[in-house]
Amino acid sequence: MKNVFLSILVSIALGASAQEPLGKLTVEKIMRHPSWMGTSPSAPQWASDGNLYFNWNPNRGPADSLYFISKIDPEPRKASLAQKQNLVWENSKVYNQLRTAYSYAHNGDIYYTVVKTGKTIRIVRTPDIETNPQFSFNDSMLVYQRTQNLFAWNVATGETMQLTRIQPGTAAAPRGSNAKETENAQEKWLKQDQLQTFIILRERKEKKDATDAYNNKLPKEASLKLINIEDKNLQNLSISADGRFICFRLFKSSANNKGSIVPSYVTESGFTTDITARTKVGQQAGSSELFVYDRLADSLISMNNSALPGLQDAPDFAKEYPGKPTEKALTRVTNFNNATWSSTGHTLLVDVRSLDNKDRWLATWQGTGSKLLPLNRQRDEAWVGGPGNFARGWIDHNTIWFLSEASGYSHLYSINVNSGVKRALTTGSYEVEEARLSKDKKFFYISSSEVHPGERHFYRLPVAGGPAVKLTTMEGNNEVVLSPDEKSLAILYSYSNKPTELFLQENSAGKKATQLTNKAQSEEFKTYPWRDPTLIKIKATDGASVYARLYKPAGQSNGKPAVIFVHGAGYLQNAHKWWSTYFREYMFHNLLADEGYTVLDIDYRGSAGYGRDWRTGIYRHMGGKDLTDQLDAARFLTDSLGIDKNRIGIYGGSYGGFITLMAMFTKPGVFAAGAALRPVTDWANYNHGYTANILNEPFTDSIAYRKSSPLYYADGLQGHLLMCHGMLDVNVHYQDVVKLTQRLIELKKDNWELASYPMEDHGFVESTSWTDEYKRIFKLFETVLKK
Repeated sequence: MKNVFLSILVSIALGASAQEPLGKLTVEKIMRHPSWMGTSPSAPQWASDGNLYFNWNPNRGPADSLYFISKIDPEPRKASLAQKQNLVWENSKVYNQLRTAYSYAHNGDIYYTVVKTGKTIRIVRTPDIETNPQFSFNDSMLVYQRTQNLFAWNVATGETMQLTRIQPGTAAAPRGSNAKETENAQEKWLKQDQLQTFIILRERKEKKDATDAYNNKLPKEASLKLINIEDKNLQNLSISADGRFICFRLFKSSANNKGSIVPSYVTESGFTTDITARTKVGQQAGSSELFVYDRLADSLISMNNSALPGLQDAPDFAKEYPGKPTEKALTRVTNFNNATWSSTGHTLLVDVRSLDNKDRWLATWQGTGSKLLPLNRQRDEAWVGGPGNFARGWIDHNTIWFLSEASGYSHLYSINVNSGVKRALTTGSYEVEEARLSKDKKFFYISSSEVHPGERHFYRLPVAGGPAVKLTTMEGNNEVVLSPDEKSLAILYSYSNKPTELFLQENSAGKKATQLTNKAQSEEFKTYPWRDPTLIKIKATDGASVYARLYKPAGQSNGKPAVIFVHGAGYLQNAHKWWSTYFREYMFHNLLADEGYTVLDIDYRGSAGYGRDWRTGIYRHMGGKDLTDQLDAARFLTDSLGIDKNRIGIYGGSYGGFITLMAMFTKPGVFAAGAALRPVTDWANYNHGYTANILNEPFTDSIAYRKSSPLYYADGLQGHLLMCHGMLDVNVHYQDVVKLTQRLIELKKDNWELASYPMEDHGFVESTSWTDEYKRIFKLFETVLKK
């Protein structure tokens, strides 16, 4: 039986009158709100009261509410206002070394709790906001941050003292240590004349001088060193475990970056207003400095990274511009990204990145000098990245752990900071996405794709090394949140055609998970046999295996049409065994299959989940291997499934829209129709953080931008093109599609159309916009591919 939603969407696209399916829900509400198909729980967290909390909307209300499940009652219940006001999340607690006490920040104040008695003390109650509690001075003091300074509360005496005196601005230049030295002749004469003339003035001065002389002989309590940070932003203020050293980062944004403007045309006032938006790729970077304040020596130390290897290494692409070395290749500017103290003593682990993101160094500072000591260098001629790649921490005061793609896949490593010995704790052709230490620091809990690139499971791994124990069993995606006592796993689980539900499982291998929620599939949703897409591998021209989701229509596909869907974001995975974030597209693909289309959804080069080489396969040429993968998919459709080569369409949004344009412009004849939704047309218009990693910068690597921007290839358009774009898009600006429109007009192309959405951002929110967009896409395919 065909789902009502699919029937209605088809009827809308074909111009038929819409009915009201699913009770009172109109099709517009269906398109806007996924709750018609059910509602999934999200963001599970354990609280200090022992309950498991999560966001949920089982009654199809206007928004999610906070629900909880208690230790003694597995029935989900809505949290009361009092519960929400007093909630303390378990992951917000900071324990001392012996785990006999913990602290947390709540509503701007700091609390201290003794584990054995459960007694809680509110150690501050001020109008200021106190944050970032941490135990120091060998656990004898609880240190916290107020505004830009650290304060310490003595656990034994309750006394509070200020540890730093940091303030914005610059230190005023002293006029002179002796005021008399600065007096001119006139001032000196007037002062002497006043003292000689007036007896009271003379007596008061003599008395003051005598008092000052006495006070100067008294022992004085040392004053805090004044640290002026000028106009820079203070970040990551922290203290060593022994209380001697305080570390902080200063960051200053560049003042010379020009932002962009997104005009809003449909407004309450009737006047066009401007939305201030992001800068473009190539913006000037901010600068960072790392300091350590030695409380014992009362000295400020500026961290020096000159000992890091490879600081002068120019990127390989610079060789393509002989005689024109880039400024960055010469200077190799770096940023201090994070710094973490060891659990005891005062060893500092520092994460340093090159500005071009081609190097990441882990280094240490151990209490002497100003130079950072190199511990590990990760170099990537494309860009350093990968799942969880920037995760790191301390196992003990001698050993750190971190994730790295050194082997080609994201894996877990440890390094002894004294000997420099590095160990791989996981290996293989799979990805470790997350890692965390157990409370006793004997195990790691990791999430990985060891079973299959399209599955995610949770494992327990000994810190000393050895085989990992697989804890989850359900095929699909298992997102796990460990309970505070580490005895239970809260699991957000989903499968390809089953939206996410919440499960609870004992923390042991082979245990069955118990389902806690059951509202992700409504009764209406269950009336339709939603397809479980077949996961296949397609052989690419260069021999690589491309994973794909295949939706097949009933009966033979010989001579029938097909559509290739291109997921967005570039670095994202969609050919997997769990419920897709592209749920609308998933439903649309079921519709297309019911209407006789074969649909293919591939994880092209650049997608997540397949290792370093796959991730960086698009470096310096977006629209290169990521596009040839689409062509190989089209070839698979014709050669293996009998699809008519003249009846293949392609569509996608954002990065998917970009690939659609590159396909329609540079490979004419392969795709008869394409729908490019909110597409990037010129990468020089996009943001810096994403684009500069892949294409470097327009003024340092113009070759890469020229090869990768559809704007320059518009004259190749032959098939039928639909473009859809929100005019309030602050991610991929509407300017992109406007520039391309002008190019198509100048090139006298007539087989294209543009649908503009005046009140939509990058992700549509209005039901009418979603409906209009899908109507146009479906109409394009029906008109062209079934002609």
